[in-house]
Amino acid sequence: MNKINGYTAEEASSLVKFVCAGKMKGKTLTRIFEEYAADTGRAKGSVRNYYYALLKRAGDKDVKKVLKGTDLKAGRIQPFTDEETDRILRAILEQKSRGVSVRRAVLNLAGGDDKLMLRYQNKYRNVLTKQPERIREIMRECELDSSPDGQKRVEDRINELYDNMTAAIREENARLTALVKKLGDENRLLRLQIKNLQ
Repeated sequence: MNKINGYTAEEASSLVKFVCAGKMKGKTLTRIFEEYAADTGRAKGSVRNYYYALLKRAGDKDVKKVLKGTDLKAGRIQPFTDEETDRILRAILEQKSRGVSVRRAVLNLAGGDDKLMLRYQNKYRNVLTKQPERIREIMRECELDSSPDGQKRVEDRINELYDNMTAAIREENARLTALVKKLGDENRLLRLQIKNLQ
């Protein structure tokens, strides 16, 4: 078999077995790619790209041998319509304007579905890179402030929330430390009283 992205037939077979074993254990492909990358020293993205390149060549004689006995197949890529793209972008941008990270926004939007989250994230990044004017237009439509001042206000609000949360945690920590000390003192006193009764 010709090499694909630098993998030999043995490496291809190893990856296929690894993926099948991971799927049997209920792992997501993302997790499987991460683990295989960690085991082999390859980049996770490289492993993912190779896996899909291999599946695309499933009709090749040598690739058929590697995939024989597995039910591995690449799902058909379903492109987003313009309406879907705009809906996704609006949802992400609205959450982002409230201080939510893009990663968290796409996870919320995908309802925890890793595969869908990755599709949304890739779509957002693709549009951000190739069509920044589309992002700006949607922000205008949604009346979201994309100016540096607007972004600064969001960052300041996030920092304020973080500071408030940190202060509350410090206060709770101090309260719990005092309570632990008080309980420790009471415990020592009870031990002393029990000892005196003996």
